[in-house]
Amino acid sequence: MASNFQTDTRQMLGRLRGVMSEDAAGQARLDRITQLIAEEMRTEVCSIYLFRDEDTLELCATEGLNPDAVHQTRMKMGEGLVGRVALSGKLMNTDDAPATKGFRYMPETGEEAYSSFLGVPVQRLGEKLGVLVVQSKEARVFSDEEVYAVEVVAMVIAEMAELGAFVGEGAAMSARHQQPVLFRGGTAQEGAAQGNVWLHEPRVVVTNPFADDPDREMERLSEAVETLRVGVDRMLSTAASGDKEQLQVLEAYRMFANSKGWMKRMEEDIARGLSAEAAVEKEQSAARARMSQVTDAYLRERLNDLDDLSNRLLRILTGQGSVTGAEMPDNPILIARNIGPAELLDYGRSLKGIVLEEGSVGSHAAIVARALAIPLVIHAERITTEALNGDFILVDGDQGVVHLRPDDSVISAFRDKMAMQAQAQERYASIRDKPAETLCGQRMTLMMNAGLMADLPSLESSGAEGVGLFRTELQFLVRSQMPKRAELSNIYARVIEAAKDKRVCFRTLDIGSDKVLPYMRAVDEPNPALGWRAVRVGIDKPGVMRMQLQAFVRAAAGRPLTVMFPFVAQREEFTLARAEMDKALERERILGHPLPERIEVGAMLETPSLAFAPDSFYDEVDFLSIGGNDLKQFFFAADRENELVRRRYDTLNVSFLTFLEQIVARCEAHKTPLSFCGEDAGRPVEAACFAAIGLRVLSMRPASIGPVKSVLRRTNLRELKAVIEEARQTGVMSVRPAVMEYLKEKL
Repeated sequence: MASNFQTDTRQMLGRLRGVMSEDAAGQARLDRITQLIAEEMRTEVCSIYLFRDEDTLELCATEGLNPDAVHQTRMKMGEGLVGRVALSGKLMNTDDAPATKGFRYMPETGEEAYSSFLGVPVQRLGEKLGVLVVQSKEARVFSDEEVYAVEVVAMVIAEMAELGAFVGEGAAMSARHQQPVLFRGGTAQEGAAQGNVWLHEPRVVVTNPFADDPDREMERLSEAVETLRVGVDRMLSTAASGDKEQLQVLEAYRMFANSKGWMKRMEEDIARGLSAEAAVEKEQSAARARMSQVTDAYLRERLNDLDDLSNRLLRILTGQGSVTGAEMPDNPILIARNIGPAELLDYGRSLKGIVLEEGSVGSHAAIVARALAIPLVIHAERITTEALNGDFILVDGDQGVVHLRPDDSVISAFRDKMAMQAQAQERYASIRDKPAETLCGQRMTLMMNAGLMADLPSLESSGAEGVGLFRTELQFLVRSQMPKRAELSNIYARVIEAAKDKRVCFRTLDIGSDKVLPYMRAVDEPNPALGWRAVRVGIDKPGVMRMQLQAFVRAAAGRPLTVMFPFVAQREEFTLARAEMDKALERERILGHPLPERIEVGAMLETPSLAFAPDSFYDEVDFLSIGGNDLKQFFFAADRENELVRRRYDTLNVSFLTFLEQIVARCEAHKTPLSFCGEDAGRPVEAACFAAIGLRVLSMRPASIGPVKSVLRRTNLRELKAVIEEARQTGVMSVRPAVMEYLKEKL
């Protein structure tokens, strides 16, 4: 039966404002809110349930249920009608609660058989805080106006919770943004850092959700929206005319900014008693809630556009979060949902650490973080809603752990760890200029990976003997349009000059999969890592490859040049790519440009298929570099971006080591120079095992060279090889336990 009652939302908000202005403790405020809502809604029961942890709701205030049940009654997410509302993030409105799926009777609350049930989620910008419930004995479906009123009150409760209105003696909630919080994420760049939070997109706090003067609030909203529209139009007018995707995004922005429906809903919210800021945030929360339910990628992008516009509008209204006037703290730790490579490079080396809610180990941000040697933790869920600018924070990139506002004992332990790392770095510095020679007299070559000019000073400070991999895609990823050949040639020339006489191996453009150029149309592929990427793109669209190869030749200016093609899966791909190199050399000769004094053209072995290429391939290629990151994921069929499987398979697995040995043997038979490049090369235990099975050149991030050299100089490879062989003979899955025991005794 439909409700015959009507609720005056403005009147309810007016009374609610009075409750909030009273000088009372947090629990008393919540108690008064439940009384007020029950009176205004003409219901026997009003209850507020709040989350005690991520999965547990607690009855924190009630009018109509047994007061002794407050702080005693708890339920799991999804349990009962209240738990279902919390789980779905959607309201529930029924006139027959006992017959509704999921109903659970709770005798400890003194609950009678209430027929009507209206449950509304208490949430702020997608963050679930609890559930607001009204119940009545009379069987009735609450009207749209009544539902709206309860939704508005739920939103105000969320806003006031953000401001700490419900803390204090007898508090229903703990103080937000004050308690220590531990986040467990994933490691994308190792290292440890301490500092203060710097939010990439500072959260806007609505300090007054109530409208003092609705007419004035309407004016403020109108003025702010006009400012927003002008800003979007300005962005459109300055956007690159050839950048179709950027224009499409901005056109979507303009469509939302001029949306009459969006504006009308916010004006209705103000008319019912909300401030302009609260009206914007109410619509933003609704969009975020819809976004969490949408699986269609296009719709999610559009809702994301609306979310971004709402943030811009809130900043205009409140003046909060603008970059101007905000000063970055000392030792800044960047916190963001996600971030692009160009934005991250704008911050540069001023950052001490980075923590992202999203991201991946192969993302653009991770590539730049590695290049800048900045610790990076990804998948730190909800950190952007919990952290505030200036909060003290510890980032453990080795473990993928973040301590926000840590207590003294955690700080002390963390600083001890950092001190030990600093001492180790001093020890590594003492052997920087010494060779990576093992106890059995085997000379190893340790190279470094790079991708930015900012990496090159590490060539000398780390003790690296050259650059085993220079990633060239970063120069493409951080631009809004394709770089010109002259620009690339100038960059590559500076790299060669900075390396002085040391070898630099340039890897041609490795795009596709997770590395999509912002000015190229993305190809929708079911499995991008196994799709159209790297050398495959270069062969099918040779224009960019030719331009880049010519830039390499001009940068060399008669000096030695080393070029490597990525993701070669069969000999024919290398032959075609090598032919493009020959064409570039011939073109430069005709133009009268000096040719390299010596040129090496190699390939990255990242697919198992290339290990079984014909002998003629091993004779044709000047060198090979094992791309360990990709090779391992394809060997084990385990996506390295998938946290469920990427740690499941060990690099020191007997099968993988045997496979690597086969590659080493083939290269030795054909006198083909071979190196290993990837994260595992920079792990001392793995590096020692690689050396033991015959690999003589390892390329890694600069910070890993010291630890790897230190272990190699104290290891006898013949003894270690015997340990590996003995473990293999016992039928173990991995040789790691045996190797670790040996190294523990020897080091």
